[in-house]
Formats: sequence, structure tokens, C-alpha cells
Amino acid sequence: MSIQRTKALFERVRHPFSARHVQLLAREYISPNFIRLTLGGPDMAGFKSLGFDDHVKLILPQAGQQKPNLPYLVDEKPQVDEPRPIMRDYTPLNYDERLNTIELDFALHTGNGAAMQWAKTAPIGQWAGLAGPRGSWVIAPGLDWYVLLGDETALPAIERCLQERPFDAPMMVRIACADPRDQRAWALDEQVDMRYVPTLDGVLDTLSLGAGTGFIWGAGEHNQMAALRTALLGQGLHARQMHLSAYWRAAD
Repeated sequence: MSIQRTKALFERVRHPFSARHVQLLAREYISPNFIRLTLGGPDMAGFKSLGFDDHVKLILPQAGQQKPNLPYLVDEKPQVDEPRPIMRDYTPLNYDERLNTIELDFALHTGNGAAMQWAKTAPIGQWAGLAGPRGSWVIAPGLDWYVLLGDETALPAIERCLQERPFDAPMMVRIACADPRDQRAWALDEQVDMRYVPTLDGVLDTLSLGAGTGFIWGAGEHNQMAALRTALLGQGLHARQMHLSAYWRAAD
């Protein structure tokens, strides 16, 4: 598992700051533990997202507001007027530049906070806000192999990656789904070795990493991602060959 030290394996691409008002257009329970919302409106024109694991901030309206306050830049730092709205991060899916719509998935098992309640109960047509993405992590194409690892919360990012297929190389995908009914059936080509697993514990034993330079992306629970990083470094991978994100944290 070599790494070309003179070549960056991923880069951060910055985007101009953007915040927009959108309306809730549709709600669908795509599996027992996932809600998919469609949001859109004229403000979505020109939306930019280059990385499959980008995130946008969903901005909820406060009580008594028709539309939430949107953040704006002051000295290059985002500010928002009071009353400060609730904001949460989600992976943007299926942007349609013709319809000016985007989709967001909500994993029910991660809690029952304000954003989840809004996803379940907000009336169709209600206003919300979206900010970002402020930047994209773009993984280099042309490597010898790629690995995607995650739990249920990584499903939107993995779905987007498999839809867009930015890599023309063998790809191994391992996803831990506690409820088999949340597993998604995607159209895959012979380059993709995808398996659902009961847990990410020991998942590295199911991988056969080939020769050459590869990259591992992962997302899921904080402690699980930390353990994966330690295990990968112990196997000789360089830190620049991985990008692992904590999407949520289990209660102590």
C-alpha cells in the first residue's frame, strides 16, 4: 500500500458563502428508519457541491417566524441575527438544477431533536434555510483502489458517490445497517464490491486492498471512526490516504 508523497490524494475546494431560503416540497419514508425530504425554490439556482460527502446546514424557522434568519458574513465569519435558528448538517443529494430542488435524508435512529421533529411533522410548503456548502473535499481520481466505510448515517454520502462514480477503479464498500430493512439496492457495476455488514468492528478483515495507491473514506459514529483510523494507521496506511468523519456520537 504505497503512497505518492508528492501528490495530494484529496484537496479542499472553497466555495463562496451562500445561504438561501427554501420550501419543503415533499416527504418520503424511504425505509423504516429514514425520511427523505425534497426542498427547493428559486434561491437554489447556482447551487455548487463537488464532493459526495459535502454538507449543508439546514436552518429551521423559530417560533413565530415564517422564514428563518439566514447567516451572513461579517469579517469572513458567519453571523446570524437573533432569534438564532437551529441549524444541523446534512448531505445534499440529487440536486436538480432544472427544478431548483435538493434532497436530504434523516436517520431516525440518531435522535429525536428539533431537526428530526421538523423532518417528520413540518407541513408541506413550510420555509426553511440552507447554507453552504462552504467547501468540498475532493478525492483524487486515478488511484488504484478506493474504499467506502460507514454506518447508516453514511448512506446518503455513499449513495451519492455510487451515483456519480467519480472514480474509475475498483471500489470496496462496507456498510453497517442495524436494521436490514434500511439496506438500499443500488445499480452497481463489476468494479464495485459492496457488502452490508452487522458492524464495522473487524471490517478491515473483509477487505483485500490491492497494490498501488488507494484511498479510504469513512463516516459514522465518533468512537467507531477513531478506532478505524487507529487500525488503518496500524496497518501501514498513511494519514493522507484516509478521510474519516464523525457524523454523530453515541451517548455515554
